Amino acid sequence: MDKLTGWKEQMARLDAALRPIGTRPVEITDLKRRVENRPLFDPAGEAGVKAQAEQLLVELIHEYPISDPETREHIRKLFDSHRYFSWAATLPYEPATETAFRSHLILFSIKDQEQDSRDAILRLQYLCEKAKSAGIKIGPILEEVAELSSDLKKFGWSSTRSLLQGSIPKPNG
Repeated sequence: MDKLTGWKEQMARLDAALRPIGTRPVEITDLKRRVENRPLFDPAGEAGVKAQAEQLLVELIHEYPISDPETREHIRKLFDSHRYFSWAATLPYEPATETAFRSHLILFSIKDQEQDSRDAILRLQYLCEKAKSAGIKIGPILEEVAELSSDLKKFGWSSTRSLLQGSIPKPNG
């Protein structure tokens, strides 16, 4: 079995396990109390697939930058077609080191704006601000990951590559 087939099968199983959590109604009554008294939301943990989801995510984040453009496109399509896995796929650490920031940006590239460019822009802004506040030179890493990213204007106005390139700090002067 090739890697892509294996990833697709694993992701389909994880997506099915996460679907009931991703589709259940959101309880909004007494939201403040629920937010203050509830631990961080962990859909993969709740579904009993945390270890498998983390292992697959780590593998994909490792493989994405060393893969050819066609394989990267397949990885993005896997995330697009397995929306519950994609929704639950997060990294458990802040982008406070170069390696962590790069991993977050690779995941951003893989998710390819997910379902909404506006959410993707907010996520990218958050990642860049956190990394800058940790003293990371974000420009070279943004450039590196932009080269790996899709140039398709997924929602008609901006590609993931252009979002990343547009976040590169301009030199003063």
